[in-house]
Amino acid sequence: MSDTPVDSSKRTWLVATGAAGAVGAGFVAVPFVSTFQPSERAKAAGAAVEVDISDLKPGEKKTVEWRGKPVWIMKRTPEQLEALKKNDPLLADPNSERKAYPIPEYAKNGHRSIKPEIMVAVGICTHLGCSPGDKFASGPQPSLPDDWQGGFLCACHGSTFDLAGRVFKNKPAPDNLEVPPHMYLSDTKLLVGEDKKA
Repeated sequence: MSDTPVDSSKRTWLVATGAAGAVGAGFVAVPFVSTFQPSERAKAAGAAVEVDISDLKPGEKKTVEWRGKPVWIMKRTPEQLEALKKNDPLLADPNSERKAYPIPEYAKNGHRSIKPEIMVAVGICTHLGCSPGDKFASGPQPSLPDDWQGGFLCACHGSTFDLAGRVFKNKPAPDNLEVPPHMYLSDTKLLVGEDKKA
């Protein structure tokens, strides 16, 4: 060990340089560490979505986004609800018994919804993830059967769904449209993404 004293000016420079380096490392580390935190948009993407359905008229549909997916909310007419029963023998899974997309207990019925007139479904085809188009008018139309009762057509590969989101037989889509968890906050307010069990 040397008994030589360290130059005090050198010591000051070493301390100052070390302190500046530590502060600089801190400034560099903070943004880097913060990238591991989910963004506000990512946090909101998983949150439930409140929807005002007071302006939804019979036969109309609105689309909201939940978890990056389009969710359709449609107010079906009494005629459209009656037509659902005619589709049962033509459907691949009329009672939604397949488990690829578990259906909430409150939607295990012919109209697949809490309130018969209000359909809530994720608007993504179960085949390859396309978004089917609206084909609400009944009767013969291009790419649809002559006895069409109204529903949705995925033009990509021809999958068809009725107005409850149930897929027809012999189509590329293997399953019915997903029914997301949802609940009513009032007669005119719907919460998509949560239900009473959540």
